[in-house]
Formats: sequence, structure tokens, C-alpha cells
Amino acid sequence: MDILSIILIIAGLCLFETITSIDNAIINAEVLSTMSQKARRWFLIWGLLFAVFVIRGLLPWLIVWMSTPSLGPVGALTATFSSDPVVLASIGKSAPLLLISGGTFLIFLFLHWLFLEKKEFGIRGERYIATKGVWFFAAVSIILAAIVWLALGKNPMMAFGAVIGSTAFFIVHGFRQNAEEQERKMVSGDISDVSKIFYLEIIDATFSIDGVLGAFAFTMAVPLIIIGNGIGALIVREITVRNVDSIRNYRFLKNGAMYSIFCLGIIMILDSFGLEIPGFVSPVITFGVVGYFLFRSIRAGTPADTA
Repeated sequence: MDILSIILIIAGLCLFETITSIDNAIINAEVLSTMSQKARRWFLIWGLLFAVFVIRGLLPWLIVWMSTPSLGPVGALTATFSSDPVVLASIGKSAPLLLISGGTFLIFLFLHWLFLEKKEFGIRGERYIATKGVWFFAAVSIILAAIVWLALGKNPMMAFGAVIGSTAFFIVHGFRQNAEEQERKMVSGDISDVSKIFYLEIIDATFSIDGVLGAFAFTMAVPLIIIGNGIGALIVREITVRNVDSIRNYRFLKNGAMYSIFCLGIIMILDSFGLEIPGFVSPVITFGVVGYFLFRSIRAGTPADTA
């Protein structure tokens, strides 16, 4: 892997982590506005270390280790930079399971946004699909059945991986729905700062899953994922402190995040079935999709009421 590829991958990871964490930044800012100055400072310093080094550091390493337990903890961290044929064979054997799980998760995440979530309508057809929200469950069920059927013909463990990705989506979605309700209580209610800090850390862990799973569409190199996602987490904290209102003015930025998630999910699914996709494709697509919707946002001006 040459230096240009590494820089492109890290830049893509950083952008992807940032845009997928915008909702997290907004929730953080709203809850922090109800906390004391001391509690805010504690969260922004120690919470940042936890977000970068524990959540976005340990989670990708743990995922690789669990998908390839024969590598061991140290091997899972350094495996992608190893030239040992045994190590490379282990990664190659487990990669499809990891990729199909993450790809299924990301595609479900995109479809939930497309069918059920409130949004600014960025492209033709979104408004119509939003009126057919009941079809979300039919769509994900059919897609899961198709992925599992195709995977069974290649490797039964891949079919199990697709089911894991589906299960992870609904678990995470349940946590997020509960988080939205808890956010309203915390902003309006009399709850201690300590409870709010614990809540924000749990929310940050939940929102980080999208970025970590999507990161494997860019690279299987855990150190690069840690660096790229870590820089993205730093940017999200800066947005939390200073620029949440400015970010809200980019009305289609969330659309860019979700369409990039969809593209990366497709890439991961195709890759899991053996289609060789060059490493530069994921970063280029992410920059292209986000850039398009950023341009649309700037041209559209301040946001209207969401539908």
C-alpha cells in the first residue's frame, strides 16, 4: 500500500466518520447546553478520549479479532500489514463474513432513513418513497432473503453473517429510538449532570457503529481505521462545541451521509462475494456523493421545515 493510497483512505474515513456523526453532534450539543460548565468541560476532554481511543479504537480491532479469532488480539491489530501467507489466508477467509455483515447493516440503515425518517428531500423520488413507509419492512425482508439465498450458494457462514448484520441493525435502531426519547427528557427535565454524561457516552458508542462498520469498505487495516475515525471524532467534537447551528444550515448534508452509506454497503456486499473493487473507489465515491449534496445545500440556502 503506497503513501497516496493511505492518505486517500484516511481522508475518506475522516469524512465518512464526520458526516455520519452529525446527528450525534447535534444531540451532544443540545444535552450539553443544559449542563454545568464543569460537566461540559469534563465530557469534552475525557469523553473525547473515550470516544477516540476506546470506542473508535477498540471496536474495529474487536470486530476483526472476533471474525478471525485465530489471529489473536495483537495479530488482529497488525494482520493487514503482515506478509505472512498464513495471516493473509486467515484474513481472506474471514473477510467475506465481516463485509457481508457490515454491508447488510449499512443498507438497512439507508433504507430506514429513506422510508421512515424525516428528511429534507434532496433528489426526485424521495418524497414519494417517504409516503410508502410501511414498505420498509417488506423491502429489508426481501433484500435479506436474497442476500442469504445467494450467500448459501457460496459459503453458509456468509449467510449467517448477513443475518448478524440485520440483527445488529435492529438492536442499534432500538437503542437510538430510546435515545431520542431520553434526549427530550434530559433537555426538559431535572436530571443530574453525571447521568447526562453517561447517557452521552452510550449514545456516542451507538452512533460510532455506523462509522466503524462502514470503515471496512475503505480498508481492512485496523490502524488506518483507528486514525481516520479518530480524526473524524475530533472534528465531530469541534462541531459539537462551535458549529452545530452552521452545520444545520447545510440542509442536504444528511442526505449525502445516507447515500454514501448506501454506496459503501453495496461495495461491501459485492466485495464479500469476491468482486475485486480497487481501494480508491470507496473514498472517491464518498467525496463525490458528499460533495454533490454539499453543493446542493449551499445552492439551496437555509433549511426549510423538514417533512
